[in-house]
Amino acid sequence: MKLLFAGIDEPGLNTLEVYERRGGYESLRKALAMAPDEVLASISDSGLRGRGGAGFRMGQKASFLPRGDMDKYLVCNADESEPGTFKDRELMQKSPHMLIEGIVIASWAAGINRAFIYIRGEYARQADILEAAIAEAETAGYIGEDILDSQHSLSLVLHRGAGAYICGEETGLLDSLEGKRGNPRLKPPFPAIEGLYHGPTLINNVETLCTVPHIIRMGGAEYAKLGTETSTGTKLVSVSGDVQRPGNYEIELGTPSREIIFDLAGGPPEGHEVKFWFPGGSSAPVLTKDDLDIPYDFDSLAKAGSMLGSGAIIVVDDSHTVLEVALKLAKFYAHESCGKCVPCREGTNWTVKMLQRIQSGDATPMDLDLMASVQEQIIGNCLCVLGDAMAMPVGSMVEKFRAELEAEIEAARERAGTGELEDVIPLGVADEYAGPIPVH
Repeated sequence: MKLLFAGIDEPGLNTLEVYERRGGYESLRKALAMAPDEVLASISDSGLRGRGGAGFRMGQKASFLPRGDMDKYLVCNADESEPGTFKDRELMQKSPHMLIEGIVIASWAAGINRAFIYIRGEYARQADILEAAIAEAETAGYIGEDILDSQHSLSLVLHRGAGAYICGEETGLLDSLEGKRGNPRLKPPFPAIEGLYHGPTLINNVETLCTVPHIIRMGGAEYAKLGTETSTGTKLVSVSGDVQRPGNYEIELGTPSREIIFDLAGGPPEGHEVKFWFPGGSSAPVLTKDDLDIPYDFDSLAKAGSMLGSGAIIVVDDSHTVLEVALKLAKFYAHESCGKCVPCREGTNWTVKMLQRIQSGDATPMDLDLMASVQEQIIGNCLCVLGDAMAMPVGSMVEKFRAELEAEIEAARERAGTGELEDVIPLGVADEYAGPIPVH
C-alpha cells in the first residue's frame, strides 16, 4: 500500500497541473464541504500519530487549540535535521502541493487562519520548489481569502532557517520564526495554548501533514485499518548506513524490521553483518542484530527499549567500532547544543571528553560507569530533548557493548603506553586534568 509515494517519481508532479491531474486538491474540496469538527473527527478516527519523532496523535493535538475568533497559527516543521532522516526532503521536492493541501485542510479543521512552513536552511532547492508551488496554489485559489468560495481563509508563508539542529525542536523553531535566537522555551505553556506570537499554535511535521489529504480521501476509519491498532497507516522510512540500497521506503507500520533492512534496503555489504542499528534516527537508543525481527511500529520499538522517532534506520555493520560511532554522535550533539541548560551543555561536552579518553588510552573501565551515570543525569533533566538525543543512544551503546569498549580501553592503553589499569583512576567530572591520575 503506497499513499505518500504513489506516483512520486512522475515527472512534473511538483507542478499544479500534474498534481491536479492525479486528483490533487480533491481532498481539500471534500474537506471544505464538511464542517471543521467533522474533518477533525476524521483525522482523530484515523489514529494518525506525528511522524516527526514524538508520535503524538495529530487529532488530539489539534483538539487542544482553543475555539473562538482569534489569530491561530499552524507551523509546519520542515527543519529536517535529524541525522539519517531525509524523507521530508523528497516529499517537498517531488510533491510540494501534497504538503500545501494537507496544511490547508488541517488549518480548516482547527480554525486556523495563518500558516508557516519553517524549512531547513540547507534545503535551498526544496525551498525554491515550495515557493513556486505556493505561488501556483495562491493563483488557483487554494490559498488566500475565501478558499474555493468557502468560509475559510488562510495565508501561507515559507520561512528559511539558518542551519541549526536545535530549531527542529518545536519551541526553538518558534523563537527562530519570531526572529530570535533559536532556544527552547520553558513548558508549560505549551504551543497549543501559547505558541507563535503568543497565539495558539499547531505544529506538525511535513510527513504528518502530507498524510492528511489521504485520510480525508479514504476516511479516517478506513485509514485506521492500515498498520497496527496503535500505529495506524503507512510510514516513510529513511534507510542509510551500511546497506546496499539506501533510500526512502514507504512501509505499512508493523512490518518486520528485518524486511525493511534486508528485503528493501538490501542488507549490509557482502561479507559483513549487522552489528547494531538506530531505528529512529541518531537520537534513538541502538538495537542489536538480535532485534531485527521486531515489528517496525511505535509501541513495539518502545517495548524493545528504543523508539521509532523520525523513521530513520541507520545500520552499522561489523566494520565499525562502537567507540567510533559513539564519538561521532556525541560530537554532533555537543556542537548543536544551544547551551541554555546545564545538563545538556555540560553533559554533551563531558561525554565527548570521556570518549576521547578511551581513544587516547587514558581511560579505565571505571570511566564507562562514570559515562553511563552522566547519561542518566542528562535524560529527563533538559529544557528540550537535545540532551536526551545524545544520552539515550550513547547510554545504550555503553550498556550493550561494554565488553567491546573495555577491550578498546585495554588496547588503547597498550598503544599509548599509559601503564597497567590498576595504576590509574578515572577522570572526575569536576576535574579539568585530562591525563591519567596516579594513585598515591
